[in-house]
Amino acid sequence: MIPLFIFYIHIVAFTYLFVREYQREGLSAGFLTLGFLILIFSVGWSISSLILKNVIDETGFGIWLNRDALSLALLTMFEAVFYYFYFREKKPQAV
Repeated sequence: MIPLFIFYIHIVAFTYLFVREYQREGLSAGFLTLGFLILIFSVGWSISSLILKNVIDETGFGIWLNRDALSLALLTMFEAVFYYFYFREKKPQAV
């Protein structure tokens, strides 16, 4: 259930960022952003699974919080911080 919720969060975020870039820059920028997000998600999930494979048993902390759910949660936390700094609005500096 937790992985499904995390996948829904990612789908909503991907849709929001695609539409945002599509409205600002055009269709090609929207697809480029979508490709970037999918690349970060897939590589990040592999890396977080690799890290947690060495730390936590496959069963994790129970049926609801197994190693895959924990790796997705870890990935989501790191992605949230990364995307906050990557997609934030840059304020013009006063001269």
